Amino acid sequence: MPAKPSLFLYLLFMKYLIIGLGNIGPEYADNRHNIGFMVLDELAKKAGASFTTMRLAGYTEVSFKGKKLCLIKPTTYMNLSGKALNYWMQELAIPAERVLIVVDDLALPFGTVRLKPKGSNAGHNGLKSIEAVLGHSDYPRIRFGIGDDFPKGHQVDYVLSGFDATEQPELPSLIDKSIQMIESFVAIGPELTMTNFNK
Repeated sequence: MPAKPSLFLYLLFMKYLIIGLGNIGPEYADNRHNIGFMVLDELAKKAGASFTTMRLAGYTEVSFKGKKLCLIKPTTYMNLSGKALNYWMQELAIPAERVLIVVDDLALPFGTVRLKPKGSNAGHNGLKSIEAVLGHSDYPRIRFGIGDDFPKGHQVDYVLSGFDATEQPELPSLIDKSIQMIESFVAIGPELTMTNFNK
């Protein structure tokens, strides 16, 4: 009778689902609302991977310290992000505690990137969709600050605009920090990642 896999091997080959929020289409490619896509694109690029359009999402896999990171970029548009997440959680048999969302956040100033283990959707349509599907808000997310420098009533125009000339030079390092946080999350967990990065 074959031996059961050890806990070490189970942990070594554990799968994580990383979902970057955004909208498909060239008109949305570089705007603030698409920072989740931008982070995952760079993560895949650094690993030599590329996305393939599959059911409800662009999908690829990368490895980090023996862990498998299943990356998805929903093709459902932001308001139905939860539909794609739910499908891939079921397809890959990954529980909510091993799901990590990368999302833009108006409540944080540009230049701030933080990991949050759970919390409200703060009015974000992508997170609203995810909460509706999961039935709770106890899922970790990386909040990428995009600031709130817009006149009253122009929030939609702001989030669907590109990063400005003063922000552009900082973007690569902030995206790289987001990638480091993703890698830290899967390697050492949310608590130590928050201790090391949420400053």
